[in-house]
Amino acid sequence: MTGDERTPKVAAVGAYAPRFRISADEFREAWGQFHAAGVNGKAVPDADEDTLTMAYEAARRALDAAGTPEISFLAFASTTPPMAEEDVTARLGGMLGVPDDATRHVFTGSTRAGTRALVAGLAAGPWDDGVGLVVAADAPRGEPDSAEDHAAGAGAAAFVLADDGPASVVERAEYTTEFPGTRFRETGESSVEGLGVTSYDRRAFSETLAGAVEQVDTGAVDAAAVQAPDGKLPYRAAGALGVGIDEIRAGALVHELGDTGAASVPLSLAKSLADGYERILAASFGSGAGADAFVVEASDDVPVSLALDGDDPVSYAEYLRLRGDLTSGPPSGGGAYVSVPSWRRTLDQRHRLLAGKCPDCGALNFPPEGACNGCNSLGEYDDVRLTGEGTVEALTTISQGGAPPEFAEQQAKSGDFDVAVVALSGPNGGEASVPAQVTGAAPGTLEIGDSVETTMRRIYTQEGVTRYGFKVRPTGEL
Repeated sequence: MTGDERTPKVAAVGAYAPRFRISADEFREAWGQFHAAGVNGKAVPDADEDTLTMAYEAARRALDAAGTPEISFLAFASTTPPMAEEDVTARLGGMLGVPDDATRHVFTGSTRAGTRALVAGLAAGPWDDGVGLVVAADAPRGEPDSAEDHAAGAGAAAFVLADDGPASVVERAEYTTEFPGTRFRETGESSVEGLGVTSYDRRAFSETLAGAVEQVDTGAVDAAAVQAPDGKLPYRAAGALGVGIDEIRAGALVHELGDTGAASVPLSLAKSLADGYERILAASFGSGAGADAFVVEASDDVPVSLALDGDDPVSYAEYLRLRGDLTSGPPSGGGAYVSVPSWRRTLDQRHRLLAGKCPDCGALNFPPEGACNGCNSLGEYDDVRLTGEGTVEALTTISQGGAPPEFAEQQAKSGDFDVAVVALSGPNGGEASVPAQVTGAAPGTLEIGDSVETTMRRIYTQEGVTRYGFKVRPTGEL
């Protein structure tokens, strides 16, 4: 299938990977072997990260690169959404300020989900007003000492689709055939499995991808973004795809990030566009088996904002702790109970940094309730959204045993963490003092007066419902 003038273009790209990394050597030291061929290390989510927070990171970067347009279409893709049954786009859309009447879709159940979401975005547009936003985020996991877990990484990529843009999908195709058992996860399980029949897995991967790719013109391709369950399988399929290993290497991220599941091809496509390649083949694979193939052409530089470098190494024991394998889970009682309806009433503040401006003295108040902290007057505040940038006013470290019970699970995974009072800037001057957890930095790293910025992370989970909200990190950390 070829594109036409009314097919949306790629207007901007964002990508994100967690800062923590574990090397292949750590697995070899722990198990005496490493099963993920071609993977040198992989990205590991922090204790307060999941696919929703990673999707926010990538989407925020893509939207900033595009000039923060209004969103008319939102698609989210992941094999590991934070909830097995809940529309993730509701929370993601709230964090990003997506209008309530925007079209939304969720894609899951296959590592092909990321490109399925992109197909849906291309088919849905163009839009009379606004743009489309397609986000793929994933963090697969497997049983300890399995090939799936040794390879399993994490990351997210986002694409802004618009009527005009420097990159276009000029051809696309799909192909499906029956190859059961190559990669699967049973209902209610968290770990990906495989039958481990090497020749069968390779055949399923190569034949299915080739079935899609042979329907498009791969001539003069500069880079190839190919599904990467490990660091060798994409190269083994090069001949079947009609591309060289140099083209696959140009788009590869699996060697540094690991297997990023449904985000694998979107991340490689984002990297290829960022590196300035003009004609790119994108080929995704999902067990079952199905494949998508795209040819993307860039006529000019694509606005990009990538945060893929991680420089915080973790040991294998720290890796298990961050995953929650060495913790006992949240406490059964105690802590500050906040009902879901009460939490929902604060989402304007927690997700959108909504403060109140005093009509009498102009002081900014966060949250926008009670007496004004500037003049003590009582009245209705004018709505103001804080910028998300500010400076540290006060700081303390919460050590083991010092965290409130609702944060005990996070502390068990991540260790000590800092809490700060931050002066967040208003859009037209002024500041509001806001308490917030610190993320993305080791305890004791920040000092009073340091610049910080907000991001979205997990706060804690009660009654099976995770509370998300803003935290702060050093400015320019990612």
